[in-house]
Amino acid sequence: MAVSKAQQKAVHKYVKANYDRMELTVPKGQKEAIKAHAEARGESVNGFVNRAIAETMERDNGAPAGPETEKPQA
Repeated sequence: MAVSKAQQKAVHKYVKANYDRMELTVPKGQKEAIKAHAEARGESVNGFVNRAIAETMERDNGAPAGPETEKPQA
């Protein structure tokens, strides 16, 4: 099923308003290893990276991860 230009524009507008984008640079070959790891666990690469970041921040801070429980850091 084809996606209309209007639908593409609406999705782009939503993403721009609700998400921040980051570029990630990894050593050659690591991209495919990350993709395979995520797919083996039924995750997208984006989902895997977000989970890895949240879990690491939780471990490092000793506080629950997630936007609903994050505390501002001074």
